[in-house]
Amino acid sequence: MEDLSLHILDITENSIEAGSTRVDIRVRESAPRDLMVLEIVDNGRGMDGTILAGALSPYMTTKKNKRIGLGLPLLAQSAEAAGGRLTVRSGKGCGTRIRATFKRSHIDLVPLGDVAQTLTTLIAANPGIDFSYAHDSGGRAYFFSTREFRKRLGGVPLIAPHALSLIKKDIKGGIARTRRTLPWSRKSRKSSTGTRPIRVR
Repeated sequence: MEDLSLHILDITENSIEAGSTRVDIRVRESAPRDLMVLEIVDNGRGMDGTILAGALSPYMTTKKNKRIGLGLPLLAQSAEAAGGRLTVRSGKGCGTRIRATFKRSHIDLVPLGDVAQTLTTLIAANPGIDFSYAHDSGGRAYFFSTREFRKRLGGVPLIAPHALSLIKKDIKGGIARTRRTLPWSRKSRKSSTGTRPIRVR
């Protein structure tokens, strides 16, 4: 994968195919710990022990009409290449939690990519699913959710062109404001519009 946003797209599409009605995506970056963490949590069907055991195999897939599944193996490869690792927690009927860690200073760390475009694409194709995205860069944190955005739109459908444009702009701006705090201060900073203050330990 060329960037993290494409991993998010691939893994989230897997969550949707697993019957998820809610997908929470979180990215945390820490300069003091030299760490980037990606978490994707869904409320889908989950995986039993047999499927979970082979989840990282590029030759195993639960998708119809597909011979292999590459989402998790590729994410694992990207994480390991950047000095991190991938963990997957799941259970039948209990959803799935995927966590990938990366060393931020590693030369092989994939860039974040266009997360705003990725999320807008997912929302446009799946307007009935609740998506949330949180980005924590140590000094500020940005949070977006389709549930809250629907309230802001006042009845305008999420898939309306104007609504999708607003969503993309909100996410793009929120992430940019959050990442402008790098390198991070160890003190809390006042949040800007669309962000919430956090405390860095």
